[in-house]
Amino acid sequence: MLWAQVEAMRRGEEYVEREHLLLGLLHGEGTGAIRLLEGIGYAPEELRLRVAGLLVIEPGKPRAESSTLAPGARQIVEQARRETEATGHDFVGTEHLLLALLHDAPSSVVESGLTYDAVAQALSSGMADALAEEALPPSPKIPARPGFLRGRHFLSVLDLSGDEVEALFELVREIKLGQVAKVGVGKTAALLFDKPSLRTRVSFQVAMTRLGGASLFLSREEVGLGQREPVKDVARVLSRMVEAVVIRTFSHDAVVEFANFSDVPVINALDDYEHPCQALADFYTIREHRVQTQGQKLVFLGDGNNVAVSLMLLAPTMGTHFTLACPPGYEPPVAVVKHARELATRYGTQLEITNDPILAADDADILYADVWTSMGQEEESKKRLEDFAGFAINEKTLREAKEDALILHCLPAHRGEEITDDAMESSQSAVFDQAENRLHVQQALLAAVL
Repeated sequence: MLWAQVEAMRRGEEYVEREHLLLGLLHGEGTGAIRLLEGIGYAPEELRLRVAGLLVIEPGKPRAESSTLAPGARQIVEQARRETEATGHDFVGTEHLLLALLHDAPSSVVESGLTYDAVAQALSSGMADALAEEALPPSPKIPARPGFLRGRHFLSVLDLSGDEVEALFELVREIKLGQVAKVGVGKTAALLFDKPSLRTRVSFQVAMTRLGGASLFLSREEVGLGQREPVKDVARVLSRMVEAVVIRTFSHDAVVEFANFSDVPVINALDDYEHPCQALADFYTIREHRVQTQGQKLVFLGDGNNVAVSLMLLAPTMGTHFTLACPPGYEPPVAVVKHARELATRYGTQLEITNDPILAADDADILYADVWTSMGQEEESKKRLEDFAGFAINEKTLREAKEDALILHCLPAHRGEEITDDAMESSQSAVFDQAENRLHVQQALLAAVL
């Protein structure tokens, strides 16, 4: 039901209709509804794409702040309760909601092979008992509530387990629906930034405000981390005055040292090694647009930089295949690649690094670009423009990817270099959803560690 509201709100709709309920139903993995669909030989992903195609987001239409059930949707929920009684179950599961959606459903929702009778028959077969057993998870999940990571540092995507990422994403969904309390009242987060920022600074400051707290911005000129005074001294001073520290700097070692001497949670908002907050927002965005991250092929075109490293290390946990296409000499550190390959083997995903962008883009579910020249590399700009020619999201790479490939970019974008203007503005682009999700993910992260 939360996902149905998200689907409606993303499209600027104030009311949740039947189609939004169906899209919400198709989120997740291994649910009763999805198992029923697969049991009758129907691919859930095909249904999701078909329904999503009927609900195209109008360009320029603002996102709705909230959404409520339309009268027709309320009737479907009531029908789901009746379906529960008919099956003799003592819970309302996704399978019952699927039956309710198919009850007197219009042709826009169903097509040949997906009917109420077919699903009802499958539910009444031996599958029903298996679904009933799955109504209760085999092991308790991490509660998605503020404070579930209280006191923890977040310096790398590897600091969170798969279950913790899922709990964080659940908290993000609740935040986007306005259901998280102001847990930051009376608390202050220090934003210690050695690098300039738009999205990171604004999103963290707004996030802390929405939690009811305050933020204090500290620039390089004011602090000079590791220059005016030692990192460990700054850490011990700030942690006696604020409740959290967000760091955006150059050296990953400095971030680690700061955390070692801090008594309050430290969040890595970017360093030269990783950009973990960006990767979390990216995968949340993929989940919103592609229902699941498992089995998706994510192709990163460009430098093996901090964004690529965080995506590469998080992808296996999310069940995502990852391909990096970069010019020779721009690969991530050898140790990172080795670790990523070990994770890919453990989680059963694929990791590929190639110097051929066209080969990499083949059959991609997601194409991701980043600027070719990052902060601190300005003197290399001319050489990088030459080296990275061809490693862009453009007509050629999009032709190799899947027809509906999702387009991502962490911004700022140099239109005409690593991504064309047409790609940025296309219906496949989720770039600005991705930017917005930085706010929601980071608000959830702050709520979790405070």
